[in-house]
Amino acid sequence: MKIGFIGLGNMGAPMAANLAKAGHNVTGYDMATVTVDGVSNARTAKEAAEGADVVITMLPNGDILRAVAAQIIPVMRKGAVLLDCSTVDVESARAVASDAETAGLLPLDAPVSGGIGGAAAGTLTFMVGGSDEAYTTALPLFETMGQKSVHCGPSGNGQAAKICNNMILGVTMIATCEAFALADKLGLDRQAMFDVVSTSSGYSWSMNAYCPAPGIGPKSPADNDYIPGFAAELMLKDLRLSQQAADASDADTPLGQQATELYRRFVEDEDGAGRDFSAMLPRFEKRGRG
Repeated sequence: MKIGFIGLGNMGAPMAANLAKAGHNVTGYDMATVTVDGVSNARTAKEAAEGADVVITMLPNGDILRAVAAQIIPVMRKGAVLLDCSTVDVESARAVASDAETAGLLPLDAPVSGGIGGAAAGTLTFMVGGSDEAYTTALPLFETMGQKSVHCGPSGNGQAAKICNNMILGVTMIATCEAFALADKLGLDRQAMFDVVSTSSGYSWSMNAYCPAPGIGPKSPADNDYIPGFAAELMLKDLRLSQQAADASDADTPLGQQATELYRRFVEDEDGAGRDFSAMLPRFEKRGRG
């Protein structure tokens, strides 16, 4: 396939490289000067999009997505797929999809899970919103860039799945960190805590696969001084998206609200910026009840 790839950052660059390695003709564009093996560089987003079978975007937020879409939709060929892999608000995803459909394109919103490591290894999970036709067309690309894709329904549902999933992740990571800090103060050994919880009703991905306690469970950012695998700033972004969606849909999400505020404090008022989102554990270790 001829692919335009717009947004060659920490996630986009390895995704584009994997597509090129698989034999696709990939033309990339980024605001910064970026060199990606096997990917030719376009001078503008429009140039990357012209004549492509599929245009993939990986962008920071909904406003930028809308601005880029306004530039590229008019120059894309009819029947091409506009595949957005950014994590953005549901409203922006659906607005861009509507504009793309009006122009005769096949839009998909397909945010990812798996982080930078998954992007490099080609083991991402894609949560996909859009038509059956668009999903079927893009499926070989999902299989190249990732290990799993789930078609979640019409446009916007990929973003809905991502923000609901990450709201759960933010809440459970906070609970896991709180529990370890409490266990410490009760004199319970961390390994014993892990051995019980990881095989009991407290089991969760945050505990079992991404344990926030150094030296406990599988290797995680906690074992590397909390250098980010998934940065606290990104968790805050996703939690804010979840609360924006909750406000728009009149959904009661008290734990999501509290998790958002805790990560806001951690990132903006404390030392969480530039650290992994699991660095909530040393935060709670230092705090008392008051």
